[in-house]
This record gives sequence, structure tokens and C-alpha cells, in this order.
Amino acid sequence: MSQSRRIVITGFMGAGKTTLARELARVLACDAIDLDEFITAREGRSPRELIDREGEAAFRAIESRALGDVLVTKAARVVALGGGAWTIERNRAAVKAEPDCFTVWLDAPFELCWERIAVPAGDDGERPLARERGSARALYDERRTLYGLADARVEVGAGDDVRVVAECVLMLAKDDGGPWGGKS
Repeated sequence: MSQSRRIVITGFMGAGKTTLARELARVLACDAIDLDEFITAREGRSPRELIDREGEAAFRAIESRALGDVLVTKAARVVALGGGAWTIERNRAAVKAEPDCFTVWLDAPFELCWERIAVPAGDDGERPLARERGSARALYDERRTLYGLADARVEVGAGDDVRVVAECVLMLAKDDGGPWGGKS
């Protein structure tokens, strides 16, 4: 298996992208990057703080630069994107321009995502674009078509074992015909 091939994971907030990225990194004995965590470390502020203080457009510009840096430096073989990163055309183009990237949409049902991201009444939470159910559902529905532009889609549910999901992703990447093996 090529050590240069990378997996980029997209999907809605709460779908399990970071958990899957960590499991893939464990299985592949490589590094993983959660783009939101990378941004927080680099900027000294979380995505929520950036969006709340500077607005979503400013955050998206920071996010795009961070993604570009991660891709160019090949900082990790597994990259978990933030929920909105893949919805930005320039980000999709940057990932698609990298010949060694395999993109996968981690498709979780809205109810599962909401259960994971919902916060108690009166708490602002860490998800500034999903602070209430109605707007979160609208955003979920709006983004699904764009998530569908990934190379592969993996449906996940509440009881799914992350190890099984990781195996599924690796099989799809292999079948994609890239340097993991598979089709020639």
C-alpha cells in the first residue's frame, strides 16, 4: 500500500468524521488531522470563536487556507474536514487537484447528528451553525448534494462499530484503483 495515498473524510457535523479519522490512522499507522482542531491550534481560536467574532466568511477563508496547507505539506494521510469545508467549491477543487486523495462522505442520518451536536437549552454549544434544530436540519438537507460529490459514500448509524466503518472505507479506497491496490 502506498504511503502517499490520503483519505479525506467529509460529512455533516456529528457524523463521526474525527472518530473515523483516528481509527483509520490507527489501522494505517499514520497521522490524522481534524481540520477544525488544526485551525484551533494554528489560530488560537476555535471555529466557533472565529465564526462568532469574525463571521462565517472570514472563517471559511481561514479554513480554506488551512486545508490548502494540510494538502500541500501532506501533513497527514487521513484528514477529517469540518462539516462545511467540502461545501466550498474551492476546497473541493483543492482536494480533487491532489491525485493521491480519496474522498469519502460519512453519511449519518440527521437524527443521529442532531443527538450528537444538540446542546442543553441556554448553552451556545460549539456548533455555531447548528444552534437550533430547524436551522440544523435545513443545513443538513442543503449540504447533502454537495457531500455526494465525494468519491464514495458510507452510510453509518448509531450502533456501527468504527472499526467496521474504517474497513469499509479502506475497501472502497482499494476498489477505487488508487495506489492502495485494487484495479489496475
